[in-house]
Amino acid sequence: MITRYKSGITTGKDNVAKAPLKTDLSPRRRFPVRSRQVFRQNNSGDYVKVIVLGGLEEVGRNMTLIECNREIIIIDMGLQFPEEDMPGIDYIIPNVSYLRDKLDWIKGVIITHGHYDHIGGIPHIMGEIGNPPMFTGKLTAGLIRKRHQEYKTAPQLKIKEIDDNSVIQLGASFRLEFTRVNHSIPDCFAVIVNTPLGTIMHTGDFKIDFTPVNDKPADLQRIAQIGNRGILMLMSDSTDATHAGYQLSESAIGEEIGKLIEKINGRIIIGTFASQISRVQKILDLAKRYGRRVSLQGRSMNSNVEIAHQIGYLKFDPKILINDNELNRLPDNQVLIIGTGAQGEDSAFLSRVVNGEHRVVSLKQGDTVLFSSSVIPGNERSIQNLMDMVVRQGAHIIHYRMLDIHAGGHAKAEDLKLIMRLIKPEYFMPIEANHYMLRAHAELAEQVGIPSDKIFVADNGQVVLFQKDGRGHSVGQLTKERVPSDYVMVDGLGVGDVSEVVLRDRLMMAGDGMIVIIATIDAKTGNIIGNPDIISRGFIYMKESRDLIEKTRMRVKKIVKDKNPMTPADDDFIKNKIRNDVSQFLFAQTKRRPMVLPVVIKV
Repeated sequence: MITRYKSGITTGKDNVAKAPLKTDLSPRRRFPVRSRQVFRQNNSGDYVKVIVLGGLEEVGRNMTLIECNREIIIIDMGLQFPEEDMPGIDYIIPNVSYLRDKLDWIKGVIITHGHYDHIGGIPHIMGEIGNPPMFTGKLTAGLIRKRHQEYKTAPQLKIKEIDDNSVIQLGASFRLEFTRVNHSIPDCFAVIVNTPLGTIMHTGDFKIDFTPVNDKPADLQRIAQIGNRGILMLMSDSTDATHAGYQLSESAIGEEIGKLIEKINGRIIIGTFASQISRVQKILDLAKRYGRRVSLQGRSMNSNVEIAHQIGYLKFDPKILINDNELNRLPDNQVLIIGTGAQGEDSAFLSRVVNGEHRVVSLKQGDTVLFSSSVIPGNERSIQNLMDMVVRQGAHIIHYRMLDIHAGGHAKAEDLKLIMRLIKPEYFMPIEANHYMLRAHAELAEQVGIPSDKIFVADNGQVVLFQKDGRGHSVGQLTKERVPSDYVMVDGLGVGDVSEVVLRDRLMMAGDGMIVIIATIDAKTGNIIGNPDIISRGFIYMKESRDLIEKTRMRVKKIVKDKNPMTPADDDFIKNKIRNDVSQFLFAQTKRRPMVLPVVIKV
């Protein structure tokens, strides 16, 4: 059977792409299809490598490489938010050192959707890998361009917009197709990568929603047709693999929120993700229905709504929005506030409100705060503290565990099994989650009949290799080969300059504090001059620990005095001696290990 797509590329069972002689410049194509590109003929040297640089041991930092015959495409380029043991770190991005000597191999970057865990690394990484062309949906392109404006030294991106009818040829090895999937943000695509050894499908983040808001439902018929063509390997989102059943529809969530808005008389404050464009659309529709004006709070919320409205993904009358000056003039029963910070983020809207730091909004008796988002693992304590502070200030709380006012953006167990049954892959690789979630997804794959030896639960950087066997059949294996995939941490303007050693020092200072010892010595004799100065930060309160400070001072004087008088004063020797000896002494006295920073001044 031969299938003809609107791009003009024709494919048959042999997966050989034949491009038209003329470039397709019809209005619905936003970029030219590369013409005269065909797959190499299969030979014993053909290979495909799949390498995930981030997203197999965490939720975030998603980035996948597919390499075929010395050509590479990249899917997603995200960031990961820091963990509790990473003080001062803004976020983490993938390590791309594997690509630095292969820049001419990189043929393109595909971004599946506009969440930061899939686009956040772009400003930092694209310049390092030669700034190849980037392919993504219209809304995602707008979000990427907006974020990129903040990075003045980053290269100008070469973004080409795609839709679910796009077919592109990258190099000689890759013919890419796209199919729309649903998520918590519009314009999400699964990527179908046709290679000389077979087809690999990467789902991106997805859920099955038959009644999405401001988006078309996923075309399950087309997904089944793709599966009937034969899929070598399916790479599938695992974020909600541990949750049984089916994911809720965004429309059902809107109905629940509508019932609440109808009943509540006071002000309504809804905390949600700025990227939840579909949720925001439903709330705007409900506000209009029930006669409320809407205040948008939070920089990212305002930015995302502006972009989505400009390109037609959010549809509303701008008159429904009010500015900060109008907010407190309207009766409470005519006000609805949509803001960021439902995860307890320090600088987000809700946290600033409860801390009394917001310039306009403060909580009062009669307010109702809706937490319309689930808890991201690791944020439980921050959210609990935030809820406590909301209630203490007289407001009422409603969250997703009380009512269905949040639908996740990821497929649950039964949805995942449905996709596997439709695709019928020969090999399966769970992605985009912590390891225990990947294992749960692998178990679901076994339940639908995929053999366990054809399920690859990999670590970040571990290479999956496909080659032809003696009969010409593509055979895959999870190899022991690994490429660098360790954390690259972004701290302010620094990218990758904060190492594990620096983090360890920060944790030590956070845990037991630090003590600075300043000793002045005679450059000729090496004798100490006066008493050493001691400064403590986060270790002890010096006014209440004078005895310990004096003992430490005497200890330092003895260390300096005990050096060999026949040799000149050696700064490094004295510093190391002070550091080691004082550290042991302080631990014996307090059972704590502060960071000891000796400073030696010669005069």
